[in-house]
Amino acid sequence: MLACQGNCAALDVEQSSDKQNTVFAEMVPAAKQLDKLAQQFDADHDRTLSSQEQQAMIAFVAEKNGEQWADRLQKFLRVADSNHDSDIDLIEWTRAVAQVRQLASQPAKSAKAQTVRIAMSDGIPLAADVYLPEGEGPFPVVFSRTPYSRGKVNEGAVHFAAAGYAVVVQDMRGRFDSEGENLPFIGCGWNEHRDGADTIEWIKKQKWSNGKIATIGGSAGGITQNLLAGAAPDGLKAQYITVAAADLYSDVSFIGGAFRKADVENWLTNNKFDPLALKINLAHPNYDDYWRKSDTTLKFSQMNVPAVHIGGWFDMFAQATINEFVGRQHSGADGSRGAQKLIMGPWTHGIGKMPAGDLTFPKANKVPEQYNSGRWFDHYLRGADNGVEKEPAVAYYVMGDISTPGAPGNEWRYADDWPIAAKETPAYFTRDGQLAFSKPTAGSDAQVKYIFDPMNPCPTVGGNNLTLARGPMNQNKIETRGDVVLFTSAPLTEPIEVTGRVKAKVFVASSAVDTDLSVRLCDVYPDGKSYLIAEGILRLRHRKSFEKPELLTPRKIEEVTVDCWSTSIVFNKGHRIRATVTSSNFPRFDLNPGTGQPWTDSGPKVTQMNAIYCSALQPSQLVLPIVAMTGKR
Repeated sequence: MLACQGNCAALDVEQSSDKQNTVFAEMVPAAKQLDKLAQQFDADHDRTLSSQEQQAMIAFVAEKNGEQWADRLQKFLRVADSNHDSDIDLIEWTRAVAQVRQLASQPAKSAKAQTVRIAMSDGIPLAADVYLPEGEGPFPVVFSRTPYSRGKVNEGAVHFAAAGYAVVVQDMRGRFDSEGENLPFIGCGWNEHRDGADTIEWIKKQKWSNGKIATIGGSAGGITQNLLAGAAPDGLKAQYITVAAADLYSDVSFIGGAFRKADVENWLTNNKFDPLALKINLAHPNYDDYWRKSDTTLKFSQMNVPAVHIGGWFDMFAQATINEFVGRQHSGADGSRGAQKLIMGPWTHGIGKMPAGDLTFPKANKVPEQYNSGRWFDHYLRGADNGVEKEPAVAYYVMGDISTPGAPGNEWRYADDWPIAAKETPAYFTRDGQLAFSKPTAGSDAQVKYIFDPMNPCPTVGGNNLTLARGPMNQNKIETRGDVVLFTSAPLTEPIEVTGRVKAKVFVASSAVDTDLSVRLCDVYPDGKSYLIAEGILRLRHRKSFEKPELLTPRKIEEVTVDCWSTSIVFNKGHRIRATVTSSNFPRFDLNPGTGQPWTDSGPKVTQMNAIYCSALQPSQLVLPIVAMTGKR
């Protein structure tokens, strides 16, 4: 195994020439993979890479990551072979890798850092740190905006300076050293304040900039990128977006019309935004002109930039990531349309982190290497012919049974578009609690009733959260509640793959003028543990529109659709599929008092008697996008 052990760990990093430093700097994005690569290709385990083993390594990288990365690796191997004998022994390898890691771990020392204050179009100055690489320039630029303090931004952005990019990291308006109102995303888009676009214009005018600019960031740093794309500034050439919302109403604050209580309140409070921010959110419970100003789905036709969109099946913005990809890929302007990539893994809000909830999925600890940000920016900012634009448009992880060796799923797959081909298949609710693939024949009185008391809500157990426990957690502890209705299939005789958007079509009547439907899709293992896979909620006054709510007529049967977002999973043979229906998911969402009014702690609450209909004429059902298993293991 070619890796530093024993005395090798104490080797000093040797001084190297400027040319060698350039070679090492180009390998910084791959610093964490170098030792693994050496171990993989040290075929005879003699802790030396022969010339043949080196050539095999180069060919592998060329196939997986493109010719440019193969060229970089070849240069690195030449420098590592310090005695020029065509073999690279352990000491040579360790010294070379140490040089790369030194650059990777100390980005500020390999770049000239300067703090600047950039005046926006309204005169408000925003603080930014500029990192310049060695050399004369001008350079392509990697730009990142954050509400979390530019000094704490993901160091991956700064590491681009070591690879020859200028890097600009900016505090958003009102945050830390930037002036202005301390309200989230107030200056990120195309409205009164256009801080992202204004900063792009400033960058273009700097003598160290060649006018080609890319953006990078995740979560809030991804949301600001989506908003920036809606402003379509000249000079923006590429984006690399991780776990981000597309629409601040339906992706962030109100899911299915229900207020995303815990995450919104906790995020605003923990990050010390102006308390006015929460008041503004709560003052706009319907989709209105306030929310339209931050809805990037309305701006797809103006977006003109290629982008990578990375999300997780259990991320709080899972469906938003897919929606942004689809919208830009198919409805974007020239430069955007057909130039998007989507990567969806089995992750929560932490990409590449396992376990996710109660489950640990194999081969899921990173984004597929061929979609790394270095390749993306090298192509679109430097014109590198590395083939990244030819990679499949979609990479998605199909989850599976993690307890059975060889079970289908638990692998990455690739597609040219999203959604992939699937047959929307109803799984019907029955009054005796079954989830059946044959349509019910029961009469019109077939129904399942439950009572929802807003003073005793069903608790949140995992799911697509940020500040609460996340991911596919076992739901057993809520499944015995009287206000939770279960519909469970028989044990599967063959595996079933579900890949795409899951919805519940429910015929429901309530004794109240308003209620919620919370639907959770679960994978029930043979031992009875029931893992949350996808979920949705609908506040029924929004059953027809998020713009104009309409109260229920008590006891009138309504047909409603609950969006449970998208997933990809193979339910294995012997497992059961379960739909869980109730009227709360607290504190993930606020509670519905049943009065038609927003919840207040001191206001009136109404106990809600709800009925789910399961008849031939009113067949409530889970709609599953089922993919043919032919040819899949």
